[in-house]
Amino acid sequence: MEIKIRRRRGQIAETTVKKEVEEEEQPLSPAARLFHAPEFNCYIISVVGLKNKIEPDMIIEGIKQTLMRHPRFSSKLVNNCNNNRQEQKWVRTNVVVEDHVIIPKIQTQHIENANADVFLESYVSDLTTIPLDTSKPLWEVHLLDLKTSDAENVAVLRIHHSLGDGMSMMSLVLACTRKTSNPNELPSLPYQNRPSSGSSSLKTSSRCYSRFFWLVMVLWSAAMLVLNTVSDALEFIATALFLKDTETPIKGDFKLSKGKRMCMVHRTVSLDDIKLIKNAMKMTVNDVVLGVSQAGLSQYLKRRYGEQEESKRNSSNIPKGIRLRAALLVNLRPTTGIQDLADMMAKGSKSRWGNWIGYIIFPFSIALCDDPLEHLRRAKSTIDRKKNSLEAVLTFVVGKILLNTLGVQRAANVLNRALSNTTMSFSNLVGPIEEISFYGHTVTYIAPSVYGHPHALTMHFQSYMNKLTISLTVDPTVISDPHKLCDDWEESLRSIKAVVQERTSTQ
Repeated sequence: MEIKIRRRRGQIAETTVKKEVEEEEQPLSPAARLFHAPEFNCYIISVVGLKNKIEPDMIIEGIKQTLMRHPRFSSKLVNNCNNNRQEQKWVRTNVVVEDHVIIPKIQTQHIENANADVFLESYVSDLTTIPLDTSKPLWEVHLLDLKTSDAENVAVLRIHHSLGDGMSMMSLVLACTRKTSNPNELPSLPYQNRPSSGSSSLKTSSRCYSRFFWLVMVLWSAAMLVLNTVSDALEFIATALFLKDTETPIKGDFKLSKGKRMCMVHRTVSLDDIKLIKNAMKMTVNDVVLGVSQAGLSQYLKRRYGEQEESKRNSSNIPKGIRLRAALLVNLRPTTGIQDLADMMAKGSKSRWGNWIGYIIFPFSIALCDDPLEHLRRAKSTIDRKKNSLEAVLTFVVGKILLNTLGVQRAANVLNRALSNTTMSFSNLVGPIEEISFYGHTVTYIAPSVYGHPHALTMHFQSYMNKLTISLTVDPTVISDPHKLCDDWEESLRSIKAVVQERTSTQ
């Protein structure tokens, strides 16, 4: 009997040790391995403006109490060779937070606001040429004692994309913040009504029409969903094989190389202006942002083509039939709230993690429209069509299949070719609706973006309180004047707002 008890205890101890080892070592997911391929060595970078002077000790202590309790932020990447096959694992390690918090010495006495903005852009751009040290967890925080035109000091967060997707990273960062009005409360995000596809409309239809007509509508919707998905799948395959965008001044012959320097700029506009247009046009914020971006890109290309062809400066010098498509990032993650991540760091509870993103190939209509609102209508029509498709889910599933069947390197080549044949990346994230603080430091703006993928232009939009921050990441050898693109975006927003207000007042 005693021998049996000892054996039982030995089995329990052995099982416990195995579980501890499994928790200490986790293999990289296929998506995480993809982000370490040379073609997709991607980083998430976020510039956070702060309202008050930085106190490094408060931030370091805050990180120790939060991020250090997240497995990915306390694990390093380890490459092992097993039977001539390389294995990559996350291995838990002791983290010295001070080694990840970088405080550069800046001679600020001779830097004015305008020069400080230039210094910040140069500093962040230089970071894109420096890989993270793989002997440590793949993240770092830069604290800049630098007064810019829109912040007293600046924090720059840089995280390798293999740690998670943009949505999970933004949720995690927000889980480390608190409302300034109540330091014990997590920030609140705007309520997003996301009914299951067509559920409310089907109920309304069932009340208003006969069962036969309702059945016809259901069948029609299902048929259109299938047709749109098949059409989008064929376009994705064609894009991966041969279908290229038009060679415009914003599309580079982009063969990503190690250490390529990218330029990052941002601009903040009023979110209330976006909402005014949204309400008047009965659209979503995303519809308006896409429409204004389409108008801004058209104006920017008009100028660039005019510079190439001086004799036609005053004419409509944009070539007809331009194919200009963006890869829109879509979050496919089952809802993981900020509270879930805060609990995970505080109590050690589990939460879904990883890269759960799909892509939509979104065609921009590049043209000079007499009616600025036409850009909004075209963008809404396109996005409504894309919503009635499973393209995002399809690209996510296909990506996993390619990784599992072809391996990381070949899958990276296929996806790199598909993205290289489009022109740009585009994403939009919803932020807090009230003022927040980052480890005791009040936040004035949040400007996240990503680099390392094969695009010469990435546009990212981040809402925060009543503001919308536009972040551009560009290849300066292709787009040497990103601030002018921001100017064109702002001017397009003003012109669309003016037309909306004029038409509203005459009704």
